[in-house]
Amino acid sequence: MKALIIGGGIAGPVTAMALQKAGIDSTIYEAYPSGAGDTGAFLTFAGNGMNALAAIGADGPVREAGFDTPRLIFTSGTGKRLGEIPNGGAVSGGNVSQTIRRGDLYQALQSQAAERGIQVEYGKRLVDAHTGPNSVTALFADGTEATGDLLVGCDGLRSVTRRLIDPDAPVTRYVPVLNTGGFSAGVKVPGDPGDFHMMFGKRCFFGYVNAPNGEVWWFANPPRRDEPVSHELSAVESGQWKRTLTELFADDAGPAVEIIQATTNRLAAWSTYDLPKVPRWHNDRMIILGDAAHATSPSAGQGASMAIEDGVLLAKCLRDLPLADAFPAFTDLRRERVEAVVAAGARSANDKAAGPVARVIRDLMLPLVFRKMSTSKAQEWMYGYRIDWDSPVTPPARAA
Repeated sequence: MKALIIGGGIAGPVTAMALQKAGIDSTIYEAYPSGAGDTGAFLTFAGNGMNALAAIGADGPVREAGFDTPRLIFTSGTGKRLGEIPNGGAVSGGNVSQTIRRGDLYQALQSQAAERGIQVEYGKRLVDAHTGPNSVTALFADGTEATGDLLVGCDGLRSVTRRLIDPDAPVTRYVPVLNTGGFSAGVKVPGDPGDFHMMFGKRCFFGYVNAPNGEVWWFANPPRRDEPVSHELSAVESGQWKRTLTELFADDAGPAVEIIQATTNRLAAWSTYDLPKVPRWHNDRMIILGDAAHATSPSAGQGASMAIEDGVLLAKCLRDLPLADAFPAFTDLRRERVEAVVAAGARSANDKAAGPVARVIRDLMLPLVFRKMSTSKAQEWMYGYRIDWDSPVTPPARAA
């Protein structure tokens, strides 16, 4: 069996490695002309994602590239402590969440795939695909094509594979906050290394962590009710973002302004999107994973982990079941979980964009919420998810 994997970001290399462990060959086709390099800022990679990587022996390099983020501490814009929750840990078998530069995560996964002999072809942007009774052929923008037994779309929010499977598939939904962030040097702020401090500011949400190298890594979520038009955000200069953020946090307690002023990287912002429900994840020969099937707001801290769980579980399904059963089994096993994570991310993002009245109510209720979330039972469904590689996958139930 030969798989064509569309997309070389996070889900693509993991899926290829998992398929290889299941005895299935694959080639990754990446639209960009080279590897990820120093792409994006950073992300939090949850303990359940580390569990999924461990199932295919791919967790070591990721752990080395990031650092433990064992605790989330929440405050209000007035400086009031709202609560704290563990970030994985005992619930996920000891795997606390990792904070890692996005480019470093890409490189760690891509390097492992290369070491295992997995082929990657760059500059291959999917434009169409044709399925036959025994194969699928992918057509790329450069005029080339590739044929295999199945095609796995790991091609993200703007997935071409999703549209090929279902021309009526839903498009992404705008979530009313923006994302920006960076790395600050030469600034001393409260907090133990690895503890992520989250502030529900009066006008904007802010988070920061003291990294082991002495830098402060931070992000902010400026509220934006209307969706920015094309290229609007990229046209804003770094200095303007710094001035805007400084103004947003000027009336808040805490070190947000100091951290922003000490930022060393160029500042940019991007919109937030999710995909609450995609009715069709597959046809006879093609299937979508990760953000292509169920994008979640970054507020959930689960986007990368969900994509990695997908890749490992799909490989198990293809190992144990014929293709006609493997895709439906995968969908049955994943849909409820990922849609619950997307919903949790949307709730969290909307809390960040609360208005004046809602903000007061939110800050009164959050201590109760965090107290409940601090228990292992409350976190088990998200962080405690584990994939047992050796257990067999059973065929999905068929309608009578």
